[in-house]
Amino acid sequence: MASVLPPPSPGSAPLPPTPPPAARPRRSFLLVVVIGAVAWIAGLAGAVFGGQLSDWLDRPPSRGSDEPLRVAEPHDGVQTRLDVAAVAKYVAPTVVTISADVGGGTSLGTGVIISSQGEILTNAHVVENASEIRVRLSGESEPRKVSLLAADRGNDLALLRMSGDGYEPAIFADPDSVRIGDEVVAIGFALGLDGEPSVTLGIVSALDRTIGQGNIYLDGLIQTDAAISSGNSGGPLVNAIGEVIGINTAVARDTATTAATNVSFAISVTEALPIIEALRAQADGAVREEAYLGVGLADRRDGGQGVIVTGVEADTPAATAGVVEGDLIVAVDGAATDGSAGLIAAIRDQQAGDRVVVTIIRDGDPVDISVTLTNRPDG
Repeated sequence: MASVLPPPSPGSAPLPPTPPPAARPRRSFLLVVVIGAVAWIAGLAGAVFGGQLSDWLDRPPSRGSDEPLRVAEPHDGVQTRLDVAAVAKYVAPTVVTISADVGGGTSLGTGVIISSQGEILTNAHVVENASEIRVRLSGESEPRKVSLLAADRGNDLALLRMSGDGYEPAIFADPDSVRIGDEVVAIGFALGLDGEPSVTLGIVSALDRTIGQGNIYLDGLIQTDAAISSGNSGGPLVNAIGEVIGINTAVARDTATTAATNVSFAISVTEALPIIEALRAQADGAVREEAYLGVGLADRRDGGQGVIVTGVEADTPAATAGVVEGDLIVAVDGAATDGSAGLIAAIRDQQAGDRVVVTIIRDGDPVDISVTLTNRPDG
């Protein structure tokens, strides 16, 4: 029998109607659905945002460090014989292998850690036109992504940076301590062979060498007979106490008229130190603009000093300053030029807007001409 509610007492509010039996379960179900949907969306958003945050935190920096480079105090040179095993063990934590995706292939090379904040120095030709660059540290099995901070093609150096800090940086030698005859070790990942880097022993064969290969013209080089192969590029050349005296960059190759044996070259610490600071100041993947003179050149074949001007392009710094075809350029800012490679390297070391004094021989008389350089045009 249906229950009967008692009548309300006088003056009291009427009782609310009894809700339909199905109404409460339906609202509860909708509430559960809404809460579940909100939680799912929040979780999804958190996962996406968290992944993006993680990627952002892991992304290598795009700016250079302001940490001072480690440069040894001046000394009179290294007198001790070189202990190859001890030097290799000491330097190994600062040496990395580099692999760069270039076109449809991979460029392999070596780099050296130069700051505790993850900066790495290598050759520009190792990472030029790379879509992605990776490094692998000593004792690690997995590569790390790095950013290209800046590159100087004319001096064949590039600055990379990886995430994190606390890395062990290399120590650069005092430039004045490097001498002909010093024993040295070249360290790098020759031929991209698996495992630890290759180590080769030699001496400093000569200083202040100049070479031109392809479109690369380098001066102030250290010549060594330590064996260097493909994959060594960008690795350190170190002295008997583990100080970096140069960055291995090239080997002399046989041609139709020359033969080469045990002739390798490294960018000297004298050249590298100011270039590193310039690359730090550029950063953000910038490529250094090269200075430009605007002349055609030919090397002398009679054994004399200087470079012959074979042509002067119109509206270039050389033309504006009064350089003419047939002039013999013998010096730039007082430094002798023994060949076209040396002159090109000396000009490319400058910045657009720099004023240099070019010493020429014209009609048998020396003439100093002041030239304001510009940026090298594209192409």
